[in-house]
Amino acid sequence: MSGPADDARGTGDAAGEDTRTGSDLPDELDPATRTGVPEAQARMNAVGTDAEQPADDDRPEETRGDRRDEGTATAAPPAAAPAEATGAAAAAKGGVGVVGTPSSDTPQTATEAAHEGGAQNVPGRVLAGPDGRSPLDVVDVRRGMFGAADTGDTSGYGGLVKTVAMPGPSERPYGGWFDEVVDVLAEVLGERGIAFGDAVESVVVDRGELTLHVRPQHLVAVCQALRDDQDLRFELGLGVSGVHFPNDAGRELHAVYHLCSVTHGRRLRLDVAVPDADPHIPSSTSVYPGHDWHERETFDFFGIVFDGHPGLARIEMPDDWQGHPQRKDYPLGGIPVEYKGAQIPPPDQRRAYT
Repeated sequence: MSGPADDARGTGDAAGEDTRTGSDLPDELDPATRTGVPEAQARMNAVGTDAEQPADDDRPEETRGDRRDEGTATAAPPAAAPAEATGAAAAAKGGVGVVGTPSSDTPQTATEAAHEGGAQNVPGRVLAGPDGRSPLDVVDVRRGMFGAADTGDTSGYGGLVKTVAMPGPSERPYGGWFDEVVDVLAEVLGERGIAFGDAVESVVVDRGELTLHVRPQHLVAVCQALRDDQDLRFELGLGVSGVHFPNDAGRELHAVYHLCSVTHGRRLRLDVAVPDADPHIPSSTSVYPGHDWHERETFDFFGIVFDGHPGLARIEMPDDWQGHPQRKDYPLGGIPVEYKGAQIPPPDQRRAYT
């Protein structure tokens, strides 16, 4: 049997709800502080407030869906790991041998090694290939360790496979000042009748550094444009280095130029590749005179011939020396050394594992 007290249930006064507001509330219950409200009660209040909101379809058209953007919305689930990363982890846990190989007794291929190990170091703004992967310029595949190629290696490293891969071309936007430099360089070359695509093979942005791969016949024009234009002003040449990739057919030898803009506080790299059969690159000494001795050293150690150099000759090795010591196909060791009548053989002949 219901009574007056039951009929009054649900109203604020009958339910014992405190209807005081403003300064009438104690400090511990003041909405401005709410420090005294239990955590469970605070959650109930928040649910009640949300429940009082009109349904999404009942709200005006311009306000529908706004709550989804509010801070009280449920946090999005964490992004899923890349497919190749999860596949590699699953393969490793499953005990199927080297990641990317069908079985434990199958050696890892060059392409698998490049994509599994090298693609993670390539920035996200590189041009994607047909399979969605970042392209890698595989220049070499090294097997074994310490140069051992016979059965004398008992260290267990004989089955090691190391893929040497370079990052592929990047796509716009390159980021920072890189886009500005490329645009200005293309404009200056165009004014001289040289198309940017004819002079520059590719633009690579990797690890926050800008590299322009330049064709040999346009090297001097590119250097002059980079040095003389007021918006570029790469007036300081920091040197010329050589690189040798003996298995990169048609591009075995590379000359690398490091340029600095003191005016704008910028640095970039030029990379020029030539075949071992015709290792000729125009000299840059007419633009950067300080490259004189650097080009001589690169010629001495790598055999790159810089056409137009004022005095191309060896600078470290004797004039009659045979070969170029820093090339990877140069034999290990050296000439025998005499010491007080005793002769010491070259390092690669001092010990034999037979």
